[in-house]
Amino acid sequence: MSFPDFSGSDTQVQWQRFCDLIWYHDDLGIWLDVSRMHLNASHLETLQTKFESVFSAMQELENGSIANADEQRQVGHYWLRNPQLAPKEEVREHIAHEVDLIEQFGRDVIGGSIKAPNGEAFTDVLWIGIGGSGLGPLLMIRALQNSGEGLPFHFFDNVDPNGMSSVLGALGDRLNTTLVVTVSKSGGTPEPHLGLEQARHRLEQHGGQWAGQAVAITMLDSKLDQQAQQEGWLKRFDMFDWVGGRTSITSAVGLLPGALIGSDIRAFLAGAAQMDEATRVADLRRNPAALMAASWYVAGDGKGKRDMVVLPYRDRLEVFSRYLQQLVMESLGKRLDRDGNTVHQGIAVYGNKGSTDQHAYVQQLRDGVDNFFATFIEVLEDVQDIPPIKDERPGDFLDGFLQGTRAALSEGGRQSLSITLRRFDARRLGSLIALFERAVGFYGELVNINAYHQPGVEAGKKAAAAILDLQKRVEELLKDGVSRSVAEIRQALGEGSNESIFWIMRHLTGNKRGYTAQGDWSCPAAMRFSKA
Repeated sequence: MSFPDFSGSDTQVQWQRFCDLIWYHDDLGIWLDVSRMHLNASHLETLQTKFESVFSAMQELENGSIANADEQRQVGHYWLRNPQLAPKEEVREHIAHEVDLIEQFGRDVIGGSIKAPNGEAFTDVLWIGIGGSGLGPLLMIRALQNSGEGLPFHFFDNVDPNGMSSVLGALGDRLNTTLVVTVSKSGGTPEPHLGLEQARHRLEQHGGQWAGQAVAITMLDSKLDQQAQQEGWLKRFDMFDWVGGRTSITSAVGLLPGALIGSDIRAFLAGAAQMDEATRVADLRRNPAALMAASWYVAGDGKGKRDMVVLPYRDRLEVFSRYLQQLVMESLGKRLDRDGNTVHQGIAVYGNKGSTDQHAYVQQLRDGVDNFFATFIEVLEDVQDIPPIKDERPGDFLDGFLQGTRAALSEGGRQSLSITLRRFDARRLGSLIALFERAVGFYGELVNINAYHQPGVEAGKKAAAAILDLQKRVEELLKDGVSRSVAEIRQALGEGSNESIFWIMRHLTGNKRGYTAQGDWSCPAAMRFSKA
């Protein structure tokens, strides 16, 4: 087996590579084709040896080893779809019980036996969550909700006041029949807390009753859990200590949205469990996640030198690239390896959907800088209510556009891999997510980094908290009405930087909060600020 022939002609060598480097799961109806990646026989032989320790590490993870050493936590998202893997009986029972509760709650809300405090059926869901607690639910809704089924969803997945205003304004009087779900593992994350307070304030202004409309997904005894219990919220669901946000979609974080749109959450879990099982095969050639991880490794020289461009050719998977951004980049983007060496690992992820990209950035992918590999995702089965008109079938054109783009990239010497699903449903979505989760775990082991902690994210949170604390001190200082320059403010406080204080003052004066600015904004050092 050699490198692929990127001339575009169907040579015998290229056909043989295709046959050698395609994987298929008959029951799930999924193909993985890595034949157009720069993975050859010598790579496979060398990496098979490396993968012996990789497979062993994954087995230890599933058995309950401490994978997140920073927080001394296990990483057990694989247990969520197969509770029998969990190391303790009480954990197995807890997982199974939570799925039962979520399924029944969704059924009762949709069916109308659980009503809003005003006696009417719930009409909408306002979902409050950040990071994986927002991206996972958004993917579930966009990928699985059918028109007219379940409740419509609205999201607070940022602390942008304009975005919050738009969502709340769109809900209007329906706030009184809106189920509000707040997701916060620790209960102390600022973004969901701020969203909760804004939603509560507007809901109560409209005459709603918060406790009868509020649901929490959080850890047992967290700050949010205690609040929900003290105030008698409608429902709470557990978010386990051993589940990270970016792998939480098979927990209540993803299952509750699935249940509230009437999707088959059991099938979703079953699909993930099936893919997990397929990726436990300790043979690189027969393990799809291992083949993906090996392809990524070879493409980027084991150093993440190529970006991953995700091109799903179905509207239902439009947000999948955004979901993968967090899963891949938060997991693999690490400064240090496990031995403390500075390595700056990671794979950048971006993408949109086909065939939209035919008219967007495929031009650069084909002819521009060669710093990426493409990941095509297609679904064979089309819906039946879009008929052929004048013998033209939209699904045929979609397939043609995918194959044309794939061929055009290959002709330009550009690498790509393809994932094909016979059909798309909750079960196949579960298997697709599990495939990438597993590949990320394998790749992390290949490059000797910990894919299950996020020191950079924690550093960002601490820096943000420091800025907010500095802002409070600035505001307290300026209460005396004295006009000060940035340097004078910093000198009076004895902390912060001139630049940070300038940013704070620019923000404060940009809103109607009583602060004034004098001077030329293009000369920050000469500006003076005060409060009326």
